[in-house]
Amino acid sequence: MNHALVAGATGTVGRYLLQHLAAQPDWKVLALSRRPPDVPGRFRHLPVDLEDAAGCLAALSSERNITHVFYAAYVPDADPVRLIARNAAMFANLVTAVEAASPALAHVHLVEGTKWYGSHLGPFTTPAKESHPRHAGGNFYFDQQDWVERRQRGRAWTWSAIRPHAVCGFSVGSAMNLALALAVYGSLCRELELPFSHPGPAENFHALYQLTDSGLLARAMTWMATAPGCANTALNVTNGDLIRWRNVWPRLADFFGVEPGPQRHFSLREAFGDRAETWQAIVARHGLQPLPYAQIAGWGFADFVFGSTWDIVSDTGNARRAGFTETVDSEDMLLALLAEFRRGKVIP
Repeated sequence: MNHALVAGATGTVGRYLLQHLAAQPDWKVLALSRRPPDVPGRFRHLPVDLEDAAGCLAALSSERNITHVFYAAYVPDADPVRLIARNAAMFANLVTAVEAASPALAHVHLVEGTKWYGSHLGPFTTPAKESHPRHAGGNFYFDQQDWVERRQRGRAWTWSAIRPHAVCGFSVGSAMNLALALAVYGSLCRELELPFSHPGPAENFHALYQLTDSGLLARAMTWMATAPGCANTALNVTNGDLIRWRNVWPRLADFFGVEPGPQRHFSLREAFGDRAETWQAIVARHGLQPLPYAQIAGWGFADFVFGSTWDIVSDTGNARRAGFTETVDSEDMLLALLAEFRRGKVIP
């Protein structure tokens, strides 16, 4: 029986991983998050402040059977130096606490991303391969992986790291869920009778882009954490296809019943950041879930996604050659998620 600890269990990544593992008969699961996860299945929940090293040690001191740590936690910080320091410390605090408590520890799995290659900074070498050098400057992914590599030397457990891009799933409260931002944007355009315009520069409209389905990612993480050939390595994993927003946009507009307006570059945060009252009126009229507007409108991340002017493409050949061959159609995935948000009464 494997015993997983999922850190960040309510995020777009962790929520799907928790649901996947909780449904497996050969896994026991402990979920770590600030609020209890809203997913079905067999698991225990433990609220732990990962920034408190002593608190982590105390909270996990009795967890002697944890075999696998899945780390999908993240804390934002406007200061880039603090961002790196805080996220690196959280990861180290958790692994140190689990290692001290559980002699059964077999594997530590870390979620990274395409920012490893500098996708957020400007044009980079594509398709990005795991063998490519790190981008210049700091990144907490570097600190986390460097730490776990050092920590693992001479120990029985192993580590792995997965590098997805633009993870999309059914979750609220995550600042980095592109699918939900699109869902709210399209719904507001319909309500306000505004054109549903692609909000990025023309280069973004035509560039190649990649997405990662949360369910596919959960299955890939489980595979990496248990496949001997993936020990002590990092792999790119995405849906396995590529999109251009110019091709997707008419299908999105059709879902919302609006016209795909003229492509123009503007900030979603500036245009829709103050629409809380409008959204509350939509909620009341359509009987939607009474979720705070700030929890469902991740405008900052959407502006970031639509602001780039370069191709974002990862080479996923190493993962396929190692044994993970699953793919998802990204356009169909986006439309399926929008429909799920509608069925779940998150959008009208």
